[in-house]
Formats: sequence, C-alpha cells, structure tokens
Amino acid sequence: MARPVLSPRPSQPDIADQLTHAGLHPLLAQLFAARHVTDVQQTSSRWNALLAPHSLHDINKGTQLLADAIEEQLRIVIVADYDCDGATACAIGMRALSEMGADVDFFVPNRFETGYGLSPEVVELLLHHPNGKPDLIVTVDNGIASVEGVALANQLGMQVLITDHHLPGDTLPAAAAIINPSHPQCAFPSKNLAGVGVIFYLMLALRAELRERGAFDLEDQPRLDQLADILALGTVADVVKLDANNRLLVAQGLKQIRQGNAHAGIQALFAIAGRQPQLANAFDLGFAVGPRINAAGRLEDMSIGIRCLCTDDPLEAMELAQELDRINQARRQIETQMHQTALRSVEQMMQMEPRASVCVHQADWHQGVVGLVASRLKERYWRPTIAFAPGDNGELKGSGRSIPDVHLRDVLDLVSKKHPGLILKFGGHSMAAGLSIHQNSLRLFEQAFDQAVVEFTGKTQFDPVIEHDGSLAVEFMDIPTAALLSQQVWGAGFPAPTFVDSFRVVHQRVLKEKHLKLRVERDGLIFDAIWFNQNQPVHDHIEMAYRLDVNHWNGQSQLQLMVEFAH
Repeated sequence: MARPVLSPRPSQPDIADQLTHAGLHPLLAQLFAARHVTDVQQTSSRWNALLAPHSLHDINKGTQLLADAIEEQLRIVIVADYDCDGATACAIGMRALSEMGADVDFFVPNRFETGYGLSPEVVELLLHHPNGKPDLIVTVDNGIASVEGVALANQLGMQVLITDHHLPGDTLPAAAAIINPSHPQCAFPSKNLAGVGVIFYLMLALRAELRERGAFDLEDQPRLDQLADILALGTVADVVKLDANNRLLVAQGLKQIRQGNAHAGIQALFAIAGRQPQLANAFDLGFAVGPRINAAGRLEDMSIGIRCLCTDDPLEAMELAQELDRINQARRQIETQMHQTALRSVEQMMQMEPRASVCVHQADWHQGVVGLVASRLKERYWRPTIAFAPGDNGELKGSGRSIPDVHLRDVLDLVSKKHPGLILKFGGHSMAAGLSIHQNSLRLFEQAFDQAVVEFTGKTQFDPVIEHDGSLAVEFMDIPTAALLSQQVWGAGFPAPTFVDSFRVVHQRVLKEKHLKLRVERDGLIFDAIWFNQNQPVHDHIEMAYRLDVNHWNGQSQLQLMVEFAH
C-alpha cells in the first residue's frame, strides 16, 4: 500500500473574513473559503436560492409533452436505471406524476438480461407489457446513449422523453425531448445534477405548466418540496459533485429527515440501518441508506427499492426495507469473498510484474458486485482498477474505478483507438466506467490498459493524496464544533474537513484484530481516536490527519477523532 501524501488546501483568509462578516461561523468560513465558496449566497439552503429550470435544454418541450399526455390520459411508463439514483428518480417521477393526475407506471431493466438503459430489448418488453403498450416512455437516469432503443420505440409508435445526466456520445437519440444538463446545447449553470435532480426539475416545470393550464392553483398545487428527502438520497448516493445547487437540495432533504417528516421508506431504511433520523447527515445517505437500495439492483430486482420509496404505508415500507437489508447482507458476503480472492490474485501479480493498473477476473464472480470490488482494490493499491465477471456469449463485463490522476473513460478510449475491436462496448466518466470484452481477449486487454495508463499519465506508480485543512485550533476540538460540522453537507467535490496536528499517544489497543483504538494528548487535553482497518501500533508521538466526530453510545455523547492517517 502506498503511503499517502499530506497536502494542505490553499487557505483564503480574505474570503474567509468576508464570509465571517456575512454571518458564518469563523471555522465554517475558513473551510468553505478553502472549498471555493466566494459568496455567502453559495451557502444558502433556502428554496428561493435554487437555480431556475428554464435554461435546461428541451425543458419546454418536455413539459408540453407531459402536460398533453396527462390531459389526454395517455399511458406513461418510466424506465429507470437500476442504481439508487435511478430508483430515487423513478420514485420522484411516480409520486409527482401521479399527484398531477397522470396514468403512470414504471419499468426497471434487468441488468443481467436486457442491459443498461432503454435498449431495443426493453422496448420490445414494453410493447408487450401486461397493462398495455405505453404511449410515452420517460427515461430517468438513462437514455442519452439509447440510440437504437429510441429508434425502435419511435418505429413502434411510442414517444420517448429522455431525462439523464450522463455524458452524451457522438450521436444523440431521436427522442421527442432530451433533458440533460450535459447536453452540448444545454445552458443550465450546474452540470452536476444527478438523474434524480433532472427529473425533479422537470416536475417543477411541469407543475408550472399545469398551473398555467388551470389544472390547479397556487394553494392546492402538489408540494414537490416534500420530495426533498428522496431527492437528497439519490444525489448523495450517485456521488455527483456537491456544488452550491446540489448542496441546497441535499440540505433540504436532510432538514426534512431530521424534522421527522421523511417518507415511510426513508424512515424504515434509517431504522433498519440503526441510524438516528434526527441526526441525519450526508454520510448516512451515502453509506447506510444508499447501499441498501443499490443492493437490490446489484443482486435482484430494483423494483423492491422503488416500491419502498413509493409507499406511504409504514408497515409495507418496513417489510420492503427488511427485504432490502437482507439483500444487502447477501451482497456484503459475496463482496467479501470476491475481495479476498482478488487480493490474493493482485498480490501474486504485483510480485511477478508490478503494474500501473490492476485488472482482476474470476469465472465465478457476480456481475453486480465487481464495481465494489474494483473500488476497494483501487483504494488499497491506489491504481486505476477494473474487475471482470462473466457475461453472456463468451463476453466479460468489467467495472472500473479510478484515481484523480487517471481519467478512466479517456484511457479506455485510448485503448479502443489503439486496438480496434478489443473493447466491444464502454462508457462512463473520469472516476468510474463500464465495459465489455471477449473472454479470450482478457490478457491482451490487461497489457493494453496498463500501457494506456502509463502513456496517458507518464507515470508507473501513483501516491494517494490526503488534502487537509491544516491545524485545528484546540478550542474547536469539542462536541459543539463536531456537531456543527456534521450538520453541513459534505461529499463529492466538497469534502468533509480533515485536520492535521501532532499528538502524544497515551494508550493504544487493537479492536477485533483490525481497528486501532487510541487515546491521544494535545496541549494537555486527552482525546479518544479510532483508526479503522489499521491493526499496527503507532509511535508515541505522531502527526495525525483526522476528522471530528461525535460518538453516541448508551445515551452518552463523546468527541471522537476519526483517524485518516498517522505517522
């Protein structure tokens, strides 16, 4: 494992002073300024600071299409993706459209049978749907790459409205409307909306259109702000960049959850995960609730997750949450076994031939879990990593995760150009991508991928970097400050604060043979600290990168330092 490099974030004292004078807590002002916040307005979590929908490409076409379909009682089917973003987007579409009077149903492709997005196979299934052929297909969190599927739907008399946020290819589908902030002609100021954010914006515009048509007035219009908890879950779980607009959406959702106003499914998932809704933060959504929804799409049927988010019956929600938890436990067992096998394979490979990348494959691996294995290997070896599982017709399905130095999709594009036909299909972005290759091409791909990584970066090895916020004044090392920080929205592109200071180790012991529990001293004050997945003791005096946390146990609250790295 590579030793991390500690890198301080550039401080912005002048901007921090301006934010403090505008009313921000001094520590928050310092942290926000270092994360490129330049105006207090960028920290607002009030709905009136939300970006308006009107600059989204095709937003008017989309609203007209849906409003006409509702007025004519046409049959609408939402085609969802099979991850948490797709599930939450589908739930928002189902709830909002139903409340606005639409005849709406949903369909989730089976990742193992019909592939990703609105494929021709999915269109054929919709054509013979038990409830009848849809008049209008609305994609959520997919569709921008579904050129063939949209063409077939058009041929069979089904209109398609695409809502997506993924990068488009060279050819756009011939859909009736495409609403996607990544569309080359889209002027929407934030390109970072998740799929759930895109459908939410469409529902805002649709409500305004229906209000103009006299379907309801301002007083009795659907309360779309009450969907904020579902919206926040999908936004955090999809790890999109938390720019000011996305932070606002997540903050509104967390506020709703903390106030006890979450939907039944969200409440049930918090209960199953053992999390306290009144203390909800983005970490809970990303690491406790989101994975339970995702597990359904990885192993079984994402419709379980969508039904959990759509029901208002607490008993049904709890039953579905328990089923999601069961699936997630099975996912963990499968992932652990795959990860252990992968570790042995990579260790052998590194001893024989050190590489700039990692590629692993086993004949019995599960397609739905390889992305998680790739992610864990990437963290351990700090190299771009692809894990393959068997697909159909002699193909291997790969899922890749990368590091900041390596734009994964661009590297795959380089491989495909240098070795035409080697990659059958690929897509993704800088940090994650999917692909398929022929089974007998694996060894050639491993070599080509490694060469492309070296050519792309000019490096054969990479060092992980821990960006930090410098020293934390000792007067801020307390529970109120930790609670203040936990209430903020941190995540992708807006990382949680990490501080670096020197400590004297008073006591240390290993918990469960894998976690290091510490008592450390600084300026005469003693603090508890824990370093997860570290079972080796540290020196008596250490420099430690850490985060503040509050440990709630048996009705007691205690400050705890979460160790990122120490030496």
